[in-house]
Amino acid sequence: MEPKEQQQQHQQQQQQQKQQQQQQHSPDSSSEECTVLEVAPGKVAICAKHAGKGAELYCSGCECVVCEECVSGEHTGHITLPLHKALEKHRETLQERLRGAHNRLPQISEALGSLNEILQQLTNQRTSIEEDIQSSFEELHKTLDIRKSVLLMELEVTYGLKHKVLQSQLASLLRGQGDISSSCAQTEELMAGEACAASLQAERGLGERLEELASQGLPFQPEENDQMDLVMETEGLRKSIHNLGAIVTTSAVASQSEAIGPGLEQCIVGLPTSVTIVTRDKAGGGCRSGNANLSAEVFTPDGSVADGEILDNKNGTYEFVYTVPKDGEFSLAVRLYDQHIKGSPFRLQVTRSPDVTVEESPPTTTATSSAANATPSTGSSEGAKRRGKSPGQRIKKGSKRTSSALGTPRRRNPIEDDLIFKIGTKGRNKGEFTNLQGVAASSTGRILIADSNNQCVQIFSNEGEFKSRFGLRGRLPGQLQRPTGVAVHPSGDVIIADYDNKWVSIFTSDGKFKAKLGSGRLMGPKGVTVDQNGHVIVVDNKACTVYIFQPTGKLVTKFGSRGNGDKQFAGPHFAAVNYNNEIIVTDFHNHSVKVFTPDGELVLKFGSNGEGNGQFNAPTGVAVDVNGNIIVADWGNSRIQVFDGSGSFLSYINTSADPLYGPQGLALTSDGHVVVADSGNHCFKVYRYLQ
Repeated sequence: MEPKEQQQQHQQQQQQQKQQQQQQHSPDSSSEECTVLEVAPGKVAICAKHAGKGAELYCSGCECVVCEECVSGEHTGHITLPLHKALEKHRETLQERLRGAHNRLPQISEALGSLNEILQQLTNQRTSIEEDIQSSFEELHKTLDIRKSVLLMELEVTYGLKHKVLQSQLASLLRGQGDISSSCAQTEELMAGEACAASLQAERGLGERLEELASQGLPFQPEENDQMDLVMETEGLRKSIHNLGAIVTTSAVASQSEAIGPGLEQCIVGLPTSVTIVTRDKAGGGCRSGNANLSAEVFTPDGSVADGEILDNKNGTYEFVYTVPKDGEFSLAVRLYDQHIKGSPFRLQVTRSPDVTVEESPPTTTATSSAANATPSTGSSEGAKRRGKSPGQRIKKGSKRTSSALGTPRRRNPIEDDLIFKIGTKGRNKGEFTNLQGVAASSTGRILIADSNNQCVQIFSNEGEFKSRFGLRGRLPGQLQRPTGVAVHPSGDVIIADYDNKWVSIFTSDGKFKAKLGSGRLMGPKGVTVDQNGHVIVVDNKACTVYIFQPTGKLVTKFGSRGNGDKQFAGPHFAAVNYNNEIIVTDFHNHSVKVFTPDGELVLKFGSNGEGNGQFNAPTGVAVDVNGNIIVADWGNSRIQVFDGSGSFLSYINTSADPLYGPQGLALTSDGHVVVADSGNHCFKVYRYLQ
């Protein structure tokens, strides 16, 4: 073959290979789609199906780029857009989706933070429970070892006494036996010889000795027995140990849990209203056990007003019973493990009952009427229907203090008690509060405030100067979750009731954690005080029980249960101790004050539901002055009342200049003034008090 022909044939083969490669990269001939060749940015796209045609259109239905010829052919009747507009639209859509994805990142971060916090708290709780288990069983081991030692000691003592008696008897018999045997041997030896005058004297002596020995009194009968038995009732103990302790938990989550009941929408001023909370797990299934960490509070746009009382039905449902002191629009926040449940916070409309009548109280009170109001009572059904203005509005000068056997002498002049100063606004900084609760006053001139929702205790001078604060939010020992009560021990230690952590913490005066007590026993400690023996008295609001502990944590005694009997409570709040070391407890939902001996025996009960002198609408804080007079914060009536030691009404503290709004804890300062936590106004107030 000629070289020229070979060259032409080679060129043809190359051209065929090139066409085959183009066919491999081109669309299938059976495909209805038109595509474009990839081009560099900024250049016009070329239609792959129609060579040389610019693809400047976009078919919306087929979602592809096409040329004019495609539009008049396969894409006839399809909606098309200029390619640049389609690109802009796609970019806008992509940008919107990018923005939506970015917006999810903070939510994910927040959820991650929340989950990490829950995991950390779960780990901390496990550590805390593990420590409690270890310490509890160590205490049990210690108690068992002590009991073992006592029993072994009792065994040795009993054995020793019996052994001594029997050993003494044995020695007596052995001596008698020896004496008789010796005398008999001597006599027999003498008699073996021949009788003579020389042995007569000796025989007479041996005869007298034998007669004496034969007649001597020997202890032939046992003077003691050999009985020593061990009575060990271990079966009941084994059963108790077998059932000792339990890990209590629930699968409830806030996002699925809900609240139901008429109390979600409206309630009547001054009347208890209830809401039922149903806890559910992540799948929406109802929980069947209680003990969930649930909190609820009623508040205005200004802040928290009341906590109310949560009753655990132990079946996954809870009742929140609350009372609102005035009409208007309120909110109800229900949180499960610090998270709002479905629909929370709820809007409440609080109204006055149309059949409520206003009863005006006279400006003065006689000794006779005071005594009548102090008569022990379980509450008046009519009292709940009588409503009037708060004492701060209707009493300008205050009523006169009347004389009584246990109170101060009769005073002719009207009370001139009034506001000296107030400290605080709503906030989280020093000197600011969110739902302050308990109040204590030290002998060193300090005022201590349990700042509940800020998880700390703030300390001020008697003049209102901020000194310090301490507290770190959490569920570990030494941390605070919801401090509601505070007291100062004679040693200077600060004792704090932590409602949500369900224990009482003890700190040094400068805020260093020392110990906790009541863990695993308390259900919802609200108030705390100290008696004259240095014992810590804890008012358990949820358990409706008063506990008395040694500072070491050892339980001294407890008394009280849920109910409206004389020795029962319905949401007790705070306590104080008088000069007889008697314990004075405010019984919130029973609208009364009760006085008990340190052993829990009822001494006195006074108060009933209403707004008259000596009546209460949910009493809270309580204190006792040097004369034994009892000062009580009347939460629902937003006032402070003073009674003598027998429960007879004496007077009001004049709060008209700056009315209270849901007062909580109350104490007497070292310089003789009354300090009260004005919870609804997020401040504490100090009033002049004439004793």
